[in-house]
Amino acid sequence: ASTMVVAFSTSSSNATIPTSLKAMQENFGVSKSISSFTIPLGSTINMDGTAIMQGMATVFIAQAYGVELTMGNYITVIFTATLASIGTAGVPGVGLIMLGMVLTEIGLPLDGIALIMGIDRLLDMLRTVVNVTGDAICTLIVAKTESEIIEVEEDSFENIKPESL
Repeated sequence: ASTMVVAFSTSSSNATIPTSLKAMQENFGVSKSISSFTIPLGSTINMDGTAIMQGMATVFIAQAYGVELTMGNYITVIFTATLASIGTAGVPGVGLIMLGMVLTEIGLPLDGIALIMGIDRLLDMLRTVVNVTGDAICTLIVAKTESEIIEVEEDSFENIKPESL
């Protein structure tokens, strides 16, 4: 199964670890020593999609309640969402729970989460794809800087189909 399909359908970064490892090693030639370190680490602390969603959801909720956010509020949202995303587990639905921490930090009512709940499953699927893609990119960067990319055919990157990711 494709890594992105697994990420999208399960909404879990942790569930995609086996397919991500396989894709990195077989399709991109990343050594097992690098991929087996960076992929699980990324699934634990590299939640880019979650941080983006929390920031956007906070701004949406503030607008829905008619609350004007200050520059200090935006900085607090960025800082808190980033910290919350690092501490977020790679399981479905947890980003919405962490959103409560961000909302509390800038004084927005937790009731605003109800505005997001109805579409959170779709948002969770999309942010998991972003998270897994970020993990793969970081793995490739680390492998390239450490010269840990196993020789693959010259044109192998050109022949990679989206379903192999």
